[in-house]
Amino acid sequence: MRFAVTKACGGGGKARAGALYVGGGGGGGAAVVETPSLLLSTRKGLPAFVSRDLLSTLPSPDSHLLHVSPIHFIECPSSKTISNIGGLHQMLGLQEHILVAAASDSVESLPESEASNKLGASFETPSGRRLVKPSEYMQMITSMKPNLWASLADEVPAWVTEKRNRISVDRTLRWLDDCLAVDLEAGKNTLGAVVGGSNIDERKRCATEASLRNVAGFWIGGFGLGESMEERLALLNAVTDCLPEEKLRYVSRLSLPEVLQGVAAGIDLFDSTYIYHLTLGGFALVFPLDIVERDNWDSRTDIEGADCTKINLRATIYRKDTSPIVDRCGCFTCQNHTRAYINHLLNVHEMLAQILLEIHNTHHYLGFFRLMREAIKGGKFELFRQRFIKRRRAFLTAEAPCSL
Repeated sequence: MRFAVTKACGGGGKARAGALYVGGGGGGGAAVVETPSLLLSTRKGLPAFVSRDLLSTLPSPDSHLLHVSPIHFIECPSSKTISNIGGLHQMLGLQEHILVAAASDSVESLPESEASNKLGASFETPSGRRLVKPSEYMQMITSMKPNLWASLADEVPAWVTEKRNRISVDRTLRWLDDCLAVDLEAGKNTLGAVVGGSNIDERKRCATEASLRNVAGFWIGGFGLGESMEERLALLNAVTDCLPEEKLRYVSRLSLPEVLQGVAAGIDLFDSTYIYHLTLGGFALVFPLDIVERDNWDSRTDIEGADCTKINLRATIYRKDTSPIVDRCGCFTCQNHTRAYINHLLNVHEMLAQILLEIHNTHHYLGFFRLMREAIKGGKFELFRQRFIKRRRAFLTAEAPCSL
């Protein structure tokens, strides 16, 4: 793996555009993905409602980045079986995709700070809580053969004590050393974990210590676990200030509008279950992507079942709406189906509704990241961010506030 920063914001801003060069993990050729970019959340290697063949309908190469959680494979299939098949790329038939492994997953593999101990981290699995030791974690990583992987971390929520924060950093650094000690590739595809809860000093200590290790980049964990927007911004900036500029930075669990904070702080890769939760709830993203070009957003979204970023296609107002979800959207769903049809599918509990919604939401969200990259390259990211937040704030203070 190789990463290079191609454009950095001037004027004190830390947002940056970059390029991630990764060799195909399953025998495929080398791939290049521009950053900031989104890692698609998966369940055992594939998005929840998008099958292997439908992945090709999503924007390429943006959709080639997939986040996989080794914890999903803790019981079945076994590490030995995955290894015998040739790794996850071979097992899933995703030779051209970039698989990034990190234990974090805010749906099925919730970290539990009270159940973790000095031996390993505790995760929720379908059969109950499981303690995962660094040796067991590395066995899964070795068998999966991902393109990039994050070391095991002791994540803690924002409300733990200072002592627990300090312990989590000590454990995470020790586990990073344990993982690197048995890594056959000597850290060239490893992302060192950075934690520290809501304590800025511990965040800085962890980031500084992790940057001294021989790693390809950094996975920043422990966000989305109770911190406020103001705390998050300060913590992100504190971490990135301590990390080398030339190495990759990856953070979990930031959705809208938090992802803008991450980009502004200099983060390169993001994963979250935002699209999954939107799709599960019957919501479709509709906000315009040309935020810099126009100051006013289309008032068409200011109707029942809608807010400033999404609409609820379960609402009866869409029962006879024969328009696509978003005009001029190039996704498979908008090119072939209407809001009325998806409303019908949702109301009869047909899984095709989630399939079509996830295709659209993923396509739209990837477009949002593409526009952020263009804004950074054009020196307009701060304008992009301010206009998005301004419009969101206008809805929050309106009579019917939106919920992002």
